[in-house]
Amino acid sequence: MSEGVVQISAGATVVTVDHVSLDYYKEKEPLPVLVDVSLTAARDELVAVTGPSGCGKSTLLRIIAGLIKPTAGKVRVMDSEVTGPRSDISMVFQNFVLLPWRTALENVLFGLSSRTDLTEEQKQTKAENALEIAGLQGFESVYPGELSGGMKQRVGVARALATDPRVMLLDEPFSSLDDLTAERLRKETHTLLINPQTSVQTVILVSHNVEEIIELADKVIVLSARPAHVVGELKVDLPRPRNKQSEEFFQWVDKVYSLLS
Repeated sequence: MSEGVVQISAGATVVTVDHVSLDYYKEKEPLPVLVDVSLTAARDELVAVTGPSGCGKSTLLRIIAGLIKPTAGKVRVMDSEVTGPRSDISMVFQNFVLLPWRTALENVLFGLSSRTDLTEEQKQTKAENALEIAGLQGFESVYPGELSGGMKQRVGVARALATDPRVMLLDEPFSSLDDLTAERLRKETHTLLINPQTSVQTVILVSHNVEEIIELADKVIVLSARPAHVVGELKVDLPRPRNKQSEEFFQWVDKVYSLLS
């Protein structure tokens, strides 16, 4: 999965969000959404971004993905400025975004359709490998309507992995799932994405679920209400796998809630 992706040392900065601001306009009057937001995501680091509902968390993720141009500031992956969508950044959405008339394999292949540097055989191999890593080997010919919510999200993850991204962006990836399915996928997320079988070097997660964040994140960025700015940054110093019933876990949950309040 990782051929062609330049490897960097553990702890090196992969993503830099540098003083990013975004204004929308209503009747020519600026409506600030994000104000002077800065953060970094390092190699083998899962960074969670949280904040009140509607503060602009998902908008920030789309800026990092190159889908929205900021009013001010820059986003860089390594030393390269993000000026638009690019192959080394992939995004997984909360609502799956699968084509119902395509099989699981065909949905993953669709994400590779613009890759003119690959032969059809290479695309097929990458798609099959991505489905295997996502735990869907044997489901290549199944259509989305025949899959559970958790399996649909796995197809979304496989489609993102197939492009060999350096950066994986997760936008509320578990919010559309039932509690048991979400819990099962959360337990697998860190080892699924940050491992030698994939090209992924860093993960940025947007979530409003504080327990989910403490379960998954190495670092937490807390945003204020709109217009959003960074009100806190926490390094989560808990061993993996994390015990959600431990006193230490709930102490970290309380730390995030104190920044949100």
